[in-house]
Amino acid sequence: MPPTTHFTPRPAKGVVGSLLASTPVISVTALAGIPAFVRHAFGEKLLHKASEEAMLDIEAIEDQNCFIPHLTMTTFADAVAKLSGEDAFGLLLAPHLTIANYGCWGEFVLGAATLEAAIKRGIATIGFHSKGDALSLTISNGRARVGYASAAKGQKGYQHVACGAAGVIVSLCKAFLSTDWRPQRIELDIPRPQRIWMFEDAFGCPVLFDAPQVEVCLDAGRLHEDPLQHAARSLVTVKDLTRARIECHRLNSLKDIIAQQIWTQVLTGRVSIESAARSLDTSVRTLQRELSREGTDFRTLANALRGKRALELLNQTDASITRISASLGYSAPAHFARAFRNVTGMSPQEFRQRRSSANAM
Repeated sequence: MPPTTHFTPRPAKGVVGSLLASTPVISVTALAGIPAFVRHAFGEKLLHKASEEAMLDIEAIEDQNCFIPHLTMTTFADAVAKLSGEDAFGLLLAPHLTIANYGCWGEFVLGAATLEAAIKRGIATIGFHSKGDALSLTISNGRARVGYASAAKGQKGYQHVACGAAGVIVSLCKAFLSTDWRPQRIELDIPRPQRIWMFEDAFGCPVLFDAPQVEVCLDAGRLHEDPLQHAARSLVTVKDLTRARIECHRLNSLKDIIAQQIWTQVLTGRVSIESAARSLDTSVRTLQRELSREGTDFRTLANALRGKRALELLNQTDASITRISASLGYSAPAHFARAFRNVTGMSPQEFRQRRSSANAM
């Protein structure tokens, strides 16, 4: 059995240690395509309400190389299920999910020569996609079991995530076998539901429940088949993953995790300490206290990261300062200019003028 990959954070004590232990993160690409599915299935209004429940506009960042807590993902899924009245939301979603939407990590996994090689790539590099999850492959008596242990297990809404994880593993297998391939069996680590037939119809195979982890079972002989339809594979390397997902390997302290949360908020144009605290399943007061112990505070981190994004937009786009101000969540360009000056010592206009002068030389 190949070794599974686990992320183990640096030892931490007290409340900080508790927050870190309970805050595994996952690439926001794990939700890629889901907002569009929700909009199509249940409408724009419901999508907006579910995003409000999760306190993050997932659609605005689903193609970015940034990370969100598993709790944000499960909260969003749970909100969609409750608002729509569809308790099998994850099951409806599963057939539409694909690892091909998982950004550079998905490209790297799918770039392997065989299904077995792809699974082993996933096992070795799961840390680039999620901190807290583990992928595994077990082969016994001619049967292969592809397993996924999610750090979201136990959270409200996890049943939808479990179905989604099974759907993604199935999509990986189909990418190397055929689109009409079906598993021998699927095992889910959720309680046995009343309508088992719905699960078996959705996955096209027997489904067992109350398992230790999500597992997709198949004939082990299929692992080594040469997928002729994959002659042109994406040339993505581990180095490419490192460059694209470098921030994931720096999330080793509460300050790091909150900074990443603020960055995802900056990308959506709405920065909120309430959202950050909720993503850690803690109170604003506790979060403020623990950040203070690490020598910082939420406003300082937010201002620095807004400044970083502002520099990127001023440097690399021709967008107006008014538009940039609005995209960063400022109520007025004057407020943006004041904050930018506090970070850089100059106004946005002065910064652009100096950039233009430097480029003209």
